[in-house]
Amino acid sequence: MATVVEGAVRTGNVSQSRTITRRPIVRPVVVYVVTAVLAVLFLFPFAWSVLSGLKSANEMYAYPPVFVPAHPLLSNYVTAFNLFPFATWYRNTITVVVLNTLGLVLSSSIVAYGFARFEFRFKSLLFTITLATLMLPGQIYLIPRFILFHYLGWIDTLKPLWVPAWFGGGAFAIFLMRQFILTLPRELDEAAIVDGAGYFRVFWNILAPLCKPAIATLSVLTVISNWDSFLDPVIFLSTPSKFTVAIGLWFFKSQEFSTKPTDQLLMAAAVTSVIPPIVLFFCFQRYFVRGIALSGLKE
Repeated sequence: MATVVEGAVRTGNVSQSRTITRRPIVRPVVVYVVTAVLAVLFLFPFAWSVLSGLKSANEMYAYPPVFVPAHPLLSNYVTAFNLFPFATWYRNTITVVVLNTLGLVLSSSIVAYGFARFEFRFKSLLFTITLATLMLPGQIYLIPRFILFHYLGWIDTLKPLWVPAWFGGGAFAIFLMRQFILTLPRELDEAAIVDGAGYFRVFWNILAPLCKPAIATLSVLTVISNWDSFLDPVIFLSTPSKFTVAIGLWFFKSQEFSTKPTDQLLMAAAVTSVIPPIVLFFCFQRYFVRGIALSGLKE
């Protein structure tokens, strides 16, 4: 009887061990398969855009659709840049993105430093009001902004697209930087102050270098947001030489071409417009993920 029981227990242990060893193998396989399928689904539109930018006009409108062009035409990119001043539009976009990102990161970091490290009257109320502005759609204060910039003489210039970023940076940027600064120990500030450092030097020399993940995260988000921005440029800009890439593509599409279709040229120009944000994201992906993870929910 004891032998039978031992055999049953041994058999049960063997089957259980097989189940335990089988699960760690099956689970990663399922995860990889699902990830591969989702990657193909999400990459398909981008692949279609890249290949469409290399097609001829006949292949662009062929039915059934042609996925891979028989003879890729790299000349579509040259033709697109010759038809319209894309070089100027790229220069305008880079100017707006760089100035906006610098102003937003610097000003929001300083404001967040004040909320995270200092005690003053109505601090909680002011921070609550700041976060409450996140619930306001940008269209609500679009007309007051337009009137203000009109009185300042900034309409049809690039200033409305980057100057406001130097005055606080926005509620989300302040919240993100404040949450990250709260994770840093106050002993660092106290030690620097004991050594004779002022508050600004504590921020610039002690806290700012430690905030690199959050700064990188905020910079990537700001660059992508401003690179793809359409509403503000289309409202404040009217001269084609002042356009950014986003409304430049819209202007390209809105023009009438009587000689031949130009959708393949539009796709070529659109592909070039998404390459910089993609490269930037992959270059700073490590800091981006770390900044999101560490900014967290600390209160």
